[in-house]
Amino acid sequence: MRDVAIAAGVSPKTVSNVVNGYVHVSEETRTRVQQHVEALGYRPQAVGRQLRRGRTGAIALAVPGIAVPYFADLAAHLVGACRERGLTVLVEQTDGDVEREREVAAGFPVRFADGLIFSPLAMPSDELAAPRHDTPMVLLGEHGEDADVDRIGIDSVAIAVEATEHLLADGRRRIAMLGHKEGSHKSVMEQRIEGYTRALRAAGLPAHQAMVRTVVEWDREYGEVATDALLAEHPDVDAVFAATDTLAIGALRSLHRHGRRVPDDVAVIGVDDVPEAAYCTPTLTTVAIDRAFIAASALDLLTSRLDEPDLPPRTVLAPHHLVRRETSP
Repeated sequence: MRDVAIAAGVSPKTVSNVVNGYVHVSEETRTRVQQHVEALGYRPQAVGRQLRRGRTGAIALAVPGIAVPYFADLAAHLVGACRERGLTVLVEQTDGDVEREREVAAGFPVRFADGLIFSPLAMPSDELAAPRHDTPMVLLGEHGEDADVDRIGIDSVAIAVEATEHLLADGRRRIAMLGHKEGSHKSVMEQRIEGYTRALRAAGLPAHQAMVRTVVEWDREYGEVATDALLAEHPDVDAVFAATDTLAIGALRSLHRHGRRVPDDVAVIGVDDVPEAAYCTPTLTTVAIDRAFIAASALDLLTSRLDEPDLPPRTVLAPHHLVRRETSP
């Protein structure tokens, strides 16, 4: 700034006024300063300007895994929403590990961010209820229903009911569910198993524990492995409800290897509507969770909290809807 001021024959304060768009600068002076700004390649330091206002202009996003299609797409939506507001996104990967999530909740990895958008998997809800830092936080997902913080909730019970009812409406009666997992996904799976069980019982069908298949991780490989085991034990299965699209895509591979026609022999439905769902063969029927809405709403909650710290905690429910494709009629 001093170099521009010397070259233009003005004070550093005048250069600052021009750069910041203040109106009380003559057009002749503004033009001269702008010419020297361009000639010297001067750019205001964004960090310094933000710090003078008491903010860094950075938002932290903490998710279990950035390579997971659901979270990758969510991060992309958040980056786009932040870019429109001149904000930067910092990403922290927790791997669904409870100790890493506790570090995030305690504020250590995000201490240079203005706010935190956090999707926990392993932390107990009672630990999320009392954040241990002053950074405004928005929780994402099924966890933290009783936490005294802003939250974008996902109704996994309703999602599972809708998915199972869709299969029932097609006349399927031997419906298996993939995705039970102890530990980090417990809250999510409890809700999805509850919705699956509720829909079966409402249709007058038993909910056999043996038809709920456990996986190591919510990934394609384990969806295939779980479906292999399912077909070996229950060859009469006529539908698969997978807790995620990635599990469903693994199930499709297993069904293809075993010569089962989809959807003629076995119908398949997933959850999330990740981009890959529309391009696998056959294309995957799924219950879509609106990640663009989640990203935009979480950012709205966070920025309003920054402006008004004393607002009461708010909860917004993310919308979902059935997307019919080729794996079910």
